[in-house]
This record gives sequence, C-alpha cells and structure tokens, in this order.
Amino acid sequence: MKAIDLFAGSGGFSTGARMAGIDVVWAANHWPAAVEIHSKNHPSAQHACQDLHQTNWQDVPAHDLLLASPCCQGHSRARGKGHGNPQHDASRSTAWAVVSAAEYHKPAFFLVENVPEFAAWSLYPAWCQAMDALGYCMTPMIVDAADHGVPQHRKRLFIAGVRANHPLILNLEKRDHIPASSFIDFNAGRWSAVHREGRAKSTLDRVAAGRKVHGDRFISSFYGNEKGGRSINRPIGTLTTRDRHAVVDGDRMRMLLTQECRAAMGFPPNFILPDAHRDAVHMLGNAVCPPVARDVIDALMEA
Repeated sequence: MKAIDLFAGSGGFSTGARMAGIDVVWAANHWPAAVEIHSKNHPSAQHACQDLHQTNWQDVPAHDLLLASPCCQGHSRARGKGHGNPQHDASRSTAWAVVSAAEYHKPAFFLVENVPEFAAWSLYPAWCQAMDALGYCMTPMIVDAADHGVPQHRKRLFIAGVRANHPLILNLEKRDHIPASSFIDFNAGRWSAVHREGRAKSTLDRVAAGRKVHGDRFISSFYGNEKGGRSINRPIGTLTTRDRHAVVDGDRMRMLLTQECRAAMGFPPNFILPDAHRDAVHMLGNAVCPPVARDVIDALMEA
C-alpha cells in the first residue's frame, strides 16, 4: 500500500506508516529545514517544499492512503484565535488542502491528525461535508499517545476516512504506559544548581512544590499547569515546540536533551534530527508520535 504525507514536518506520520508496512511515496511541507530532515529519514520518497494550497496534484503520485497533519496552532488552546493572531486565523485554512488532494486523487483511505480543538473549528462541519461529498465516511477519535507505547501523555484527534457507504470501526487496543524514567539519562547533559544566581522565583517555587510531592527526582515544567511537577514513574506531559520540561535531581536541574525529547515522542533512536537543539525540539513538538500513527494505521487496515 502506498501513502502520501501532507504537512509532513520531520516525518512522524511517515515513520509510523513505515512501521505499519506502508510505502510513503511523496511528502510535502513548507519549511525547508523540515523537508531536509524528512528526506534524510525517508530518502525513497519524493519531496516537495511548498505551500500545499499551490500544489498541482497531477504531479503527486497515485496512492491508497492520504496522511495529513494540517497546521494546529490556530486551533490549539495554547495559541488559538483567542490571542487575536491573524496568522493563526489563516493557518486553519490549511485543512482545505486535504479536500483538494482527496478530490483529485480519491484515495481509498485518509487519516488526518490534529489537536482535539480542530473539531470545534467553526468551519469543521463544512469541512466534514466536503469530505462526505467526495464519498468518504469518517471515524473521529481522541487518542492519547501514552496508550500506545509512547512515554508521553499527548491527546490528539485522529479522523479516519474511507470511501465506502459506512464508516470503519477501529479497534485500538491500549498498551501499558511507559514512564519518563525510561528515557531520562541522569549521567548526561549540562546540569546547573537549582539555586543558582538569577534563577526565576517562579521556577524555584515550582521546584519546591515538586520536591514536596515527588522527592528528589522529578520533572518540572517551565510553563503550563503542572505547578507541582510530575513523577518520572509516569509518562511525561505533552512536549511542545519549545523547551518546556526540566529534570530535577536533588540540588541540580537541566532541560531535556534532544535525544530524550526524541524518545519521549516515540521516534526510533536512529531517527535523524537537526544538529541545533532548538530546531529539533520545534520539529518534534509539531510531530505525530510514530507508534500512535502505526497503531491507528494498523487498526485502519484491519478494519
């Protein structure tokens, strides 16, 4: 079975598809750095660096499965239209590229991934009607990555579509949770004293609150709702596109390393990332967790 990957980023969806035995033949993204990384990890696929609204679908190979992760920032509670950012308002329109591609190629299946708030978009009913008009029956589901072998709680909306008279019933079996301790290396990285000069009071307060609950070793988030920290004996919280989580070990602390972020997202250890930590974190924070994509695709194929 062949697939294409829209808004492919660094390749989380594509990597999960490969885990499921799917041949990804074409991938596209607007960010040159992401396309470069995707091509290094998936060299057999054709690549396009472009605005998908401008794509000539005639140039895209035939495929059975369309994978797509339209821009989520305009839907996310963290950076949505509540902030009045017109760039985010415009980003929601990227979902229509899925309709355009499906109208031309009419693949048997599609999978769309986004934040759960995508379903609250004012144009979501119209988007669904457009896919319905193309002959697709859809199965939306909220999936937590922690239920699929990823050491991270990350809830995302997956919409499975099939060109048929009835929607598919997907059987997604849950896997045992994997703790954050599985990927944290306490012997690596550049640590600094918790009480070093210049440390923000808010950070010290978070660490103090976390130590009361979890002891000497735990995860402390620099922003978000985890003011009391998080045990390393459970999955980490959602990774975003910028450094969020610090590891506390007694009187020292540091941010997560690139390889730890990669493992927390469920990417294989040989997955190539940018040399710059900031770029790597940005790509990982935008990515689909490969094991989740694998399990959803496996369930889709079984159904």
